[in-house]
Amino acid sequence: MQIISVENLSKSYGEKVLFDNISFHIAEQQRIGLIGVNGTGKSSLLRIIAGQDTPDSGKIIHANHFHVEYLPQNPSFDEESTVLEQVFYGESPLIQLLREYETALEAVQQDPDDEKKQARLFAVQGRMDAADAWESNTQAKTILTKLGLTHFSQKIKELSGGQRKRVAMARALIQPADLLILDEPTNHIDNETVEWLEEYLSRYKGALLLVTHDRYFLDRVTNRTFELDRGKLYSYEGNYATFLEKKAEREENEAAAEDKRQNLLRRELAWLRRGAKARTTKQKARVQRVEELRDRKVEGPAAKLEMALGASRLGKKVIEIEHIQKAYGDKKLVDDFSYIVLPGDRVGIIGPNGSGKTTLLNMLAGRIQPDSGTIEIGTTVKIAYYTQDNVEMNEKLRVIEYVKEAAEVITTSDGEKITASQMLERFLFSPAMQWTPISKLSGGERRRLYLLRTLMGEPNVLFLDEPTNDLDIQTLSILEDYLEQFPGAVITVSHDRYFLDRTVDHLFAFEGNGKIRHFTGNYSEYLEEKRRENAAAEAKQKPAEKQPASQATRGNNRTKKLSYKDQKEWDTIEDKIASLEERLALLKQEIAEAGSDYGKVEKLFAEEQQVTAELEAAMERWTELSLLVEELEQGK
Repeated sequence: MQIISVENLSKSYGEKVLFDNISFHIAEQQRIGLIGVNGTGKSSLLRIIAGQDTPDSGKIIHANHFHVEYLPQNPSFDEESTVLEQVFYGESPLIQLLREYETALEAVQQDPDDEKKQARLFAVQGRMDAADAWESNTQAKTILTKLGLTHFSQKIKELSGGQRKRVAMARALIQPADLLILDEPTNHIDNETVEWLEEYLSRYKGALLLVTHDRYFLDRVTNRTFELDRGKLYSYEGNYATFLEKKAEREENEAAAEDKRQNLLRRELAWLRRGAKARTTKQKARVQRVEELRDRKVEGPAAKLEMALGASRLGKKVIEIEHIQKAYGDKKLVDDFSYIVLPGDRVGIIGPNGSGKTTLLNMLAGRIQPDSGTIEIGTTVKIAYYTQDNVEMNEKLRVIEYVKEAAEVITTSDGEKITASQMLERFLFSPAMQWTPISKLSGGERRRLYLLRTLMGEPNVLFLDEPTNDLDIQTLSILEDYLEQFPGAVITVSHDRYFLDRTVDHLFAFEGNGKIRHFTGNYSEYLEEKRRENAAAEAKQKPAEKQPASQATRGNNRTKKLSYKDQKEWDTIEDKIASLEERLALLKQEIAEAGSDYGKVEKLFAEEQQVTAELEAAMERWTELSLLVEELEQGK
C-alpha cells in the first residue's frame, strides 16, 4: 500500500536544475536507497519530502496523520538542551511518557533518598505499565547503548561532532514514524555501529529512504533504488547490486537509441543534400523531420570522473616508526607501536571512534608529536593529507581560482600536461561550473573539489582520513581505481568496509588500551579472522564451564539412567520445540499481516522476542540432555 506519492516535482538553484518534473511513490516497509553524483540534489529531495524545504513546482500527497522522521547530514540542536531533551523530543503520547520516565529515573539516581522524587517515579512507572510502554523503553535504551549515549544530562554544547550525529540518529530511530529518512547515516560512526544499524533497520517497521556512500550498507538494507541523474529520477527494483546491473542495461539501451538516431539523421541529411526530386509539401515535411532529429535532446552516458594524476619520485625510505607512545591524561591511545612504511604500502587504520586512529595519522604527518619514540620521514617523501575536517575555503573564490592556487598545470602518470581547467572537467566540473563561486557548491561538491586540490600537488604518499564521508559513490569508485594505480604509499583511516576491501592489503587495528594489531589482509579477512578467534575462545571456555556437570554425569553412571525429572523433560522437549517453532512462524505471519497497525505490531513483536528466547533456551537444553543420553548409552 502506498504511504506517500510525489508528483511532478521540480527544484532549481539559479540556473542549476536539480530535478525536473519527477514523480514516484513509496509503499509501506519499502527500503529505498537514493543514489547520484554530489550536487545532483539528493539532500534537497530528502529535505523536501521531510517538509523542511519547498519545491519550485509539484506536490507531495500523503495521509493527514502521516509522520516523517528525518536525519540530516549536519543536524542542528539547541545548544543549551540536554541529550535527554533532544533524544526524547516530540509530542506523541508515547515519547512524552518515555521522556517523563527517563527524567524521573535520572532524578532518583541523583538523589535516591528524596521521597517526592521516588513517588513521582513510582507514579510514572504505573503509567508505563498501563500504556504497555516498557518494550518501547527497552528498544530506546538499546538504541542509546549501541550508539554510546549514556550521559543524558550532558548539554549538547559539550558534545563533539560525532557525538552530536549519534544523538540525532538516536532521536530519529526512537521516534515512531511512517517514513524514516536518513542522509548519510554511516558518516562518523565506527564499523561495529554500522553493522548494528544494518541489523536494526532490517527489522524497522516503517518505510525507509536513505542516502549513503556505504555500498555494503546499501546492498544489505535496501530493496529498491532511486537514481538522480541530470535532473531525472530512475527507479530500479532491488538492492545496490541489482541497481548496477539494471543501470548498465539502461545505458546500453540509451546508447543504442542514440546510434539509431544518428544513423537516421545521416540518411535524412544525405537525402536532402542530393536534392532529391519530390513535391514541395513532402520536401518541407522531410526538412522538418531532419530538424527534429537534430534538435532532439538525448541523454547520453554521464560524464566519467578520471584521476590519471602523476606522483613525485619516491625513494626507498618512506616512514620509519619506532616505539611511539601517545596518551591524553589517563587514556592511552598508542602504546609502543613500530612499523616501517614501504613505497607501495596500502595500509588501513581501523578501530572504534575515539580509539586514536586520527591521532596516529596526525603523528605520522608531523602535526602532533608522540610522547616517546621516533618517526623518521624519508627525504623524497611528499605527503598529501586529505582530512575529515571541514576545510576552510575562501567562499568568494571561484572553483578554478581555488584549484589554480595549488597548480595551474600538472603532469599525469603517462606524461601528459593538462591545465587546471582540464583537470576540473575530469572531476565533473563543467566549464560553466568552473566559474561558480565556492559558496554556491553543495557540501559533496566541495569535498570533491578539496580532493582534487589535495591530489594536484603530485604527492607520493597519501594520508586519507575518512575519505568516504560526503563523497558520492561514483567519485569513490574512481578514487579506488586511482589508488590501485598510485605508485606511492597510501595510509587510510576509514570505517567504510567496501572501500577498505578494495584499497588496502594491511591493517593497523586499534584493539583497546593503546594496543595496535598488525594484520595482513583487507577488512573482510580481518573480520573473518576475529570471528575464528572468538569462536575458538568460546569453545575453549565452554568445556571448562560444563566440567562439573560432566563429572557429575560420570559419577552418576552407576545409576545407568536419567533422573526422573530429566527423563520426563527428555520425553517432551522435542514436542515443545516443535510447538515453539510453529508459534514463531505464526507470529511472523501475523506481524506481516498487521501492516500499519503499529499497536498490534508492537505486541506481536514483543511476543515474538519472548518465543524466540524460549526456543533458544529449549534448543540449548535439548543439546545438554542429548549429550547426557549419549554418554549414558556409551556407558552401558
